[in-house]
Amino acid sequence: MQVIDPVTLDNCADEPIHIPGSIQPHGALLAFDLEGILLGWSANVAQLLQLTPTLNTPLAALALPAEVSQAASECLDSVEDGEAPVTALEVTFGAVRFDCIVHAYHARLIIEFERRDTPSDAVAAFALKAHAAIDRLRRQKSIDALLQLATEQVRAITGFDRVMAYRFHQDDSGDVTAEARRDDLEPYLHRRYPASDIPAQARRLYTINTLRLIADIHYTPSPLVGRAGDVPLDLSHSVLRSVSPIHIEYLQNMGVGASMSVSIVVAGRLWGLLACHHMAPLQVPYSVRMAADVMAQVLASLVQSMEARANALLVEQSAEVRTRLMETLLHQDEPARALLAHAPGVCQSLQAEALIVTEYGKLVVHGDIDPELAARMVASLPAHGQDMVERSAVGDWPEALRPALAPWAGLLALRFDPATDGWLLALRREQIHTIRWAGRPDKVIRTGPMGPRLTPRGSFDEWRQMVRERAVPWAAAERLAASQLLGEMHRASVAKHVETDRARAQLLAMLGHDLRGPLHSINMAATVLQHGGAASTMSTRIQASSTRMERLISQVLDMSRINGGLGLGLTRGPVDLVPLLHDLLDEARTAHPELRIDASMPAALVAEVDGDRLVQVVSNLVSNARHHGDHGEPIELMLDERDGKVLLEVRNTAPAIPAGLLPTLYSPLKHASVGNVRNRGGLGLGLHIAQEIVQQHGGEIVYRYAASQVVFAVTLPRA
Repeated sequence: MQVIDPVTLDNCADEPIHIPGSIQPHGALLAFDLEGILLGWSANVAQLLQLTPTLNTPLAALALPAEVSQAASECLDSVEDGEAPVTALEVTFGAVRFDCIVHAYHARLIIEFERRDTPSDAVAAFALKAHAAIDRLRRQKSIDALLQLATEQVRAITGFDRVMAYRFHQDDSGDVTAEARRDDLEPYLHRRYPASDIPAQARRLYTINTLRLIADIHYTPSPLVGRAGDVPLDLSHSVLRSVSPIHIEYLQNMGVGASMSVSIVVAGRLWGLLACHHMAPLQVPYSVRMAADVMAQVLASLVQSMEARANALLVEQSAEVRTRLMETLLHQDEPARALLAHAPGVCQSLQAEALIVTEYGKLVVHGDIDPELAARMVASLPAHGQDMVERSAVGDWPEALRPALAPWAGLLALRFDPATDGWLLALRREQIHTIRWAGRPDKVIRTGPMGPRLTPRGSFDEWRQMVRERAVPWAAAERLAASQLLGEMHRASVAKHVETDRARAQLLAMLGHDLRGPLHSINMAATVLQHGGAASTMSTRIQASSTRMERLISQVLDMSRINGGLGLGLTRGPVDLVPLLHDLLDEARTAHPELRIDASMPAALVAEVDGDRLVQVVSNLVSNARHHGDHGEPIELMLDERDGKVLLEVRNTAPAIPAGLLPTLYSPLKHASVGNVRNRGGLGLGLHIAQEIVQQHGGEIVYRYAASQVVFAVTLPRA
């Protein structure tokens, strides 16, 4: 039983269109090996050229015009790796004028004679028009204007009824972005053609042979005979190559009588196409076609330059964003908040509409996205392996998450720190839009003499399709910007890990040193008590030393919880802040009788806070003011309510904090704090923990210098 392969677009893509075994009959073809021995010819050679070829006849023995023999010899002399470029000349056989095109490909010399009825002077006039058109093309400022002018100029020099400019998408479908046409023809502007209209092997030929003419789609092919009829002759670069019957049927369905296509190849990729249609047969002279081809090459060069300028601008902007971001990351202990500070620039660089940043289990968002959905998006990322994850449609996401995604569809996720599970997620919204297809893009399976096959579309009436659940795909320039950003963030993460390891070693050394002092004091006090020393003095010393030890250990534990992503475990409740702060200030005055603290507070101020943690913040700020303020000058504390928020300020008279220290002001283990002669027991953790407490309350802590005073202002939501 015979097994028939399923009919798919692959069947169409497998059609060997580069070796059709025949040519279009408005010309004739001779094929030789690289020794100049005749291997094959088109069956119409006798009719068009009045020659009677014989297999294995040497080139010199054929009755060809001298200039043709000369061009063929020069072509053979220039062959490298079995190929030689095209040479074209005008010849006559009897009273008939031909364009003769000579080239070598796959170790075969191919000479084509294409009949031409247009006089030479008319062809020259067309060439002058093309030269003027190229000058106008160079003056265009945008790609759309460039394509529109190109369609008008190609139509003017070739005489086609319709010239369309296609611009291909990443999925190889193409939009008609410009059109010049006869007034009575239906416009195809802004319609889309599916990728299947140009199969893969046709796309390859469009790239290597940038111009192809079908002078009359109702032609009867002239077969190749001789050995060329037995061993397929590769006609990839032939101007007379016969075309696929499927493509002929496609053109007939469009009501086209003649067709020409001119490729726009940018950086080796089929970027676009100038498609020319005529409602009746039309033979365009070879030199006029070459003028159109040159215009397309100029067009491709201009497109490449415009895209390169746009990409260079994007690269420059992305580099500026990365530079600013890296400066912040290297001085900021929380990459998530550092990234959030530069979120607008990162969004512009990646052409994203929202950002999610997560590290140590903490998550921050920029843009209109629900934090709960953001957390589920992060959870959908792979635990290991990929450092960059790309999604462009709802269908690319895990199935369980899809119902909750709206309005988001696109994702570009960067794992910038695997050790801390650090991710940056750039998001794009679903783009609901209507595609105006030139006919329903499906193909139909029909059974013919060669069995079942896909047939081209029979209708090109506009067919509209609503596209949902897809985002704008991530372009190559955006993926490059993301890759560069990821590399910089990786380096910043490594640098921070090195710094953390150094700080951890320093912390352990300092902690051992600083705990040794209080322990020694407690040990000495216990010895004195054992021998009947003054109990009150010794108990005071024991209490002070143990309090200092408790403070050091608490700070280290708090920092460990913060770095481990555990948070500080806030327990919020309604707290009247006024008596809470009065008690704290009384303790400070008792411990330091020489200290003067001026407080300005309302009679009562209730807020939803963790009272113990807030006392920790204020205690740290007062302690800093005592250690770093000018001796003899008072510390000022102010508590008030403004715009529904709690405002707390601690001021002390002192020189301004040096500008060089401000980027690391809230960093742990700062060099300026560790070993400070005015705060020998400090580890430089106080402001770091205070900031974390305030931020976990949804507030902020800000430093400023005003009227010879150092000011730390804390703002908290009341509820």
